[in-house]
Amino acid sequence: MYFNKIVIGFITAFSVSLLVTMGVTFLWSLFFHGVAIIDWETSFRFATVFGIIFPVIALRKRMKC
Repeated sequence: MYFNKIVIGFITAFSVSLLVTMGVTFLWSLFFHGVAIIDWETSFRFATVFGIIFPVIALRKRMKC
């Protein structure tokens, strides 16, 4: 039961953070470097970290209450 919630939370947090980070790196490179490039390495790194951290924090909050 908890595993399914963690997996769904991971997929949700991973997807949202990947899209946001892609947009931020795209706009950063466009405005400051003049080239419209997405930094995929940074996007996947942030998405992976946030995809793991956010569901674990939510699970720990649910277990304390």
